[in-house]
Order: sequence, then structure tokens, then C-alpha cells
Amino acid sequence: MTSIGIHDLEVATAHHVLDLGLLAESKGIDPAKYRVGLGQDEMSMPAPDEDIVTMGASAAWEILRRHGTDGIRTLLFATESGLDQSKAAGVWVHELLGLPSQVRVVEVKQACYSATAAIQAAMGIVSRFPEERVLIIASDVARYELDSPGEPTQGAGAVAMLIGADPAILEIEPPSGIHTADVDDFWRPNDSSTAVVDGALSVRAYLDAMTGSWDDLAGRGGPAIGDIDRVVYHQPFTKMARKAQQRLDRHAGGSLGTLGLDSGSVYNRRLGNTYTASLYSSLASLLDHEEEDLTGKRLGLFSYGSGCVSELITGIVRPGYADADRSARVRAALDTRVPLDVPSYRSLHALEHSSVNDLETSHVTRAPFRFSGVRGRARQYERTDGAARLP
Repeated sequence: MTSIGIHDLEVATAHHVLDLGLLAESKGIDPAKYRVGLGQDEMSMPAPDEDIVTMGASAAWEILRRHGTDGIRTLLFATESGLDQSKAAGVWVHELLGLPSQVRVVEVKQACYSATAAIQAAMGIVSRFPEERVLIIASDVARYELDSPGEPTQGAGAVAMLIGADPAILEIEPPSGIHTADVDDFWRPNDSSTAVVDGALSVRAYLDAMTGSWDDLAGRGGPAIGDIDRVVYHQPFTKMARKAQQRLDRHAGGSLGTLGLDSGSVYNRRLGNTYTASLYSSLASLLDHEEEDLTGKRLGLFSYGSGCVSELITGIVRPGYADADRSARVRAALDTRVPLDVPSYRSLHALEHSSVNDLETSHVTRAPFRFSGVRGRARQYERTDGAARLP
């Protein structure tokens, strides 16, 4: 059987950053409530000319710059921050990247889980056509009401992945564990730009979904808990991964303890919640920061999307997985974000672009792609000087 999995992955984020210590102090809260209680230090926030399309295109551009477009006939865009009820956000990305017209583009939605659904669809395509590769983009902006309990768990970011045969990073194993239940723990109505969340219920639903996914994986011939070396998790806040690992150890009789939790949370602590991108930014963080050589190690990846759908997959790390250049790029992107004070953050949070009237956005972002405005109720995007043509 041909091995299929993640051949490459890249992380991108937004122009601005808010230090959660400043947010805590503005509310008269001990910053430790965020830094220790949630495990979050910062959260990214898009400039007025950034959104899921620009972040996703930036992440994908780095992958295509390395690998080109040959063999890519599918682009799957996973998000719960959709910009249009009809048009897939990936169609704008397709144009910005200059992809061939012979590329199908689809948007996938199920809260934070949908990037994993996209991977499963991609693996099915590659199993039929091993010469093809599938480009997946997971991109989101997490937004909650100001002064709500969810406010410190906002964030913004994107992960792009190339799925193919004989992957260079992670070979995904066939069995997986699935759990679905109708739970009103988190949702965003069509008439709201911010999410509604029941935090306590969402934590319980997440943990129940994880044990349900584990039981299904075990029942389908998946590996024993002792044969899994590290697990990475969807992280609405990084402390959630610690809760999940403790529950998994108790439920499955494992001894993972805190293995991989710190190295798998480096990026997420600074990005904030990135919804569909969260699990895979955690994977990138683990690969970039774990001191032990992970070659040949088996990883578990737990994907959770409120509402809820979850899946637990496993994969074997391939030789040569390490990418020092990616680590340097992500670190530089995080370090060079433009800080916001709390009043500026609140003002930017209140900014919403209506499609009713034409508008032009000011050029703020330093990213290679930007949202330039609205014309005739249609969103407009453009390449910037930083977007060199792909080979």
C-alpha cells in the first residue's frame, strides 16, 4: 500500500498582536489568569486589509514556492470564518497564487474539525491518483464579544499543507477514531460576526469526544496507547491540551504525562485560537521544538470541532521531517507583528466591512497578499510587492 500523508506544512498569521497581560490589566485581572490558567500569552489580530484569504494564501505561497504546482488538482479550504455563503474562500486564493484552471476548489466547514475532514478527502484522492497532490488550507479568525469570557481566547492564523504519496513529514495511518454528537457548546449564527460559546459545556464535550474517538480507534484496530509516543491536540487555549492528555492517560491507561505538551504549544501560546488551523499549528510546533528526534515515532492527532465532530488519527514521523527554516520563518513572523494597545485593539475589533457600499482599504499588512476592498458588493484582493511570482 502506498504511504500517504503530510508532505509539507507552513504556518502564517496576521499583522497585529495583543499581549494578554495588557488585556488582563485593563480589566483589573491578574495576568496569570490568562498566562497560567489558559496557557495563553498573546493573540494575533488581522489588520483591516487582512482576512482568512490573505493569511491562507500567504501560508500556501511558501509551500508552492518550494514545490511548485505540478500535480496539484485540488485545493481544499477549511474554515469556520467563511466570507461568502456561496463562493469558496479558496477561489480567491486560487487566483492570488496563479494556480492552473484545472484545480477543483472546495470550502469545508465543521467548526475547528474541518481541516481533518479535508485531509481524509485528500488521502482518498491521492489513493486513487498517486501522482496527484492536494493543497489544504486551514485559516480562521477567532472572534468573541468584547468583555465576554471567550475574549482572551481569540486569535488568527493559517496553516497550509501539501498531501501526497510518500510524504516527507508524516505518514498517516489508515485507522481513525470518530465521535459525533449534537452539542450546543459553541456556534456562530448567520446574523452574528462573533461566536456564542458555553465554555464549561465545551470543555466537557471536548473531553467526552476525545474518549469517544479513542474508543472508536481502539475498536478499529488502532495502536495501543503504549505505542503512541506523542499526541497533539486542537487547542482553543493551550491548557486544554493538558486537560486532554490527563483524560487520555486515565481513560486508556497510558503514561504520556506531559510529553510533547510544551513543545506542541509554543506557536499556539502566541497565536491564540486559530480554529481549523489550531491542531496543525500544534503539529508544526511539536516538529519544530521537540528536543528528541521524532523520526519513526508515532504521533496521535486529536481534532475537535464544536457542535460536535471529532477524530483521532495517528501517523509515523518520516526521516528528514525537521525544517529549521520553517521554525525561523514562524518565529520571525510572530516576533515582527505590530503590537496593539487595548484601545486600538478594541477599535479594530469593532471594525466590520460591509458589502453594501464600495470601499478601499488602507495598505497596512506586510504580507504578500491583501484584501483591497469591496467593489459592486464583491470582495477584492491583490498581490503586494512581497509576492514574487511562483516558479
